[in-house]
Amino acid sequence: MPSVRLGLDEQLTPSEVCKEYRVFSSTQALADLRWRGEGPAYIKTSPGKAGRVFYRRSAIEKWLDERTVQTGGQAA
Repeated sequence: MPSVRLGLDEQLTPSEVCKEYRVFSSTQALADLRWRGEGPAYIKTSPGKAGRVFYRRSAIEKWLDERTVQTGGQAA
């Protein structure tokens, strides 16, 4: 299923996220981050396993920005 575009913020499936953002090594790794509550914000269409998961591109970018280390600063 291709990505869905609503307004200006594209909705991506987990597979599309992994293809476009290599930091997510697999859809299972992305699911593990979701399960642990450590991944990017996501949309779930209904509760339980039947619900489809989508990510807003802006949520992925925000999550990555929050983890970006600036060089020349203090050590983490």
